[in-house]
Amino acid sequence: MESLATIAEWPVPNASAGVVRADGTVAGTHGALHRRYPLASVTKPLAAYVVLVAWEEGVFELDDPAGPAGSTVRHLLAHASGLAFDAPRPMAAPGTRRIYSNAGFELLGETLEKAAGMPFAEYARQALLEPLGMADTALDGSPAYGGVSTVGDLLRFAAELQAPRLLHPSTVATATSVAFPGLKGVLPGYGRQDPNDWGLGFEIRGTKSPHWTGAGSSPATFGHFGQSGTFLWVDPAAGAACVTLTDRAFGDWALPLWPRLTDAVLAELRAAG
Repeated sequence: MESLATIAEWPVPNASAGVVRADGTVAGTHGALHRRYPLASVTKPLAAYVVLVAWEEGVFELDDPAGPAGSTVRHLLAHASGLAFDAPRPMAAPGTRRIYSNAGFELLGETLEKAAGMPFAEYARQALLEPLGMADTALDGSPAYGGVSTVGDLLRFAAELQAPRLLHPSTVATATSVAFPGLKGVLPGYGRQDPNDWGLGFEIRGTKSPHWTGAGSSPATFGHFGQSGTFLWVDPAAGAACVTLTDRAFGDWALPLWPRLTDAVLAELRAAG
């Protein structure tokens, strides 16, 4: 794809990217597909998928208690538990505010470990990484931000999100629909959003402005970006997903370039029909 070639002009040491259609075909790539990058918070969608596999396997229920009093697994997945960003300290009652929380995802990992009787990383390997052939991905660190992966592997995950094999399609539909609608909150890097829509582990584009996806992205677009300069989005209206990994931390440089790339990719997909 010509649109991906513009990444070569980005002010980053290294970058890799790819686009995969809903039918699983790769529309285009840029850079080294097997170069491993720290994912930062792009780890969260992978961790959420592992948690959802555990739910389907009966390890726990989404409405089982987890985290602070009144919170559940579902609240933790949706950043609606009320926990602070970086500590298991309640800042609000569950279900009343959208507080983006690394601590919440680390509690999810602990909840799964206790219920399944095995380390989170091992469950992830068996439930997600091996079945999808994601041999270059590791989820050995924090389930909130400790993952390492490649564009090649994340294209496999993005294809799974569009045509699920490991989860029932209805589970993915629930995970990528708004959980606890109407909650206000801050989208890290982009300020206060009202509403600040999230699904179960996936941020939802909705009507957010400003945003890291493009002006042409549909409201149903879902995904995540990471502070290590990484992002993954799926746009159901476009029938495609895009993965972009860099080794420069997110900052002002990304604010114009990420949406510009997304809009160019979407325009090229539309032109191709």
